[in-house]
Amino acid sequence: MNKFSYFKSIQYDIQRTMECDPAAKSKIEVYFLYPHMIALRAYRKAHWLWIHNHRFCARWLSQRARRKTGIEIHPGAQIGRGLFIDHGMGVVIGETAIIGDDCQLYHGVTLGGVGSQEVKRHPTLEDGVYVGSGAKCLGNITLGQNCRVGANAVVLKDVPKYATAVGVPARIIRKNKEGRRL
Repeated sequence: MNKFSYFKSIQYDIQRTMECDPAAKSKIEVYFLYPHMIALRAYRKAHWLWIHNHRFCARWLSQRARRKTGIEIHPGAQIGRGLFIDHGMGVVIGETAIIGDDCQLYHGVTLGGVGSQEVKRHPTLEDGVYVGSGAKCLGNITLGQNCRVGANAVVLKDVPKYATAVGVPARIIRKNKEGRRL
């Protein structure tokens, strides 16, 4: 990621936060005070270090951000633009997780791995995915575009686009075949 795309991503993240959070009163407030913005800025720097083989420095930076914000993002994860983590304490995003654009996570969400082998072991979230408080999405699964995961759900299988999954283990309760958001 070059400087230009780093700053463009941060600008987009701020704008998205302003749209998603009615409590956000100014861009300055969002940039300096919102924990997910602090964590995302650190993540973007750490990710650059990670892909350029400065692994120790990347992990050091990500752990520092974790201590500051309570949001743990592994520098190996791939995160698109506009991720909004509301009340982010306790959020964990694993090393092989992939998050598309304009996703939304709440506090206590885990995008966790299953197993210890060197393969993709964390979830993929396509664009526009919403994951409620305390939900656990585990393993190499895909949450389809614009799907929703209810609070405290444990998702162990793929969720199709525009669907809603709830429960332990999660099950699909609604699908929208027309492609509109529920």
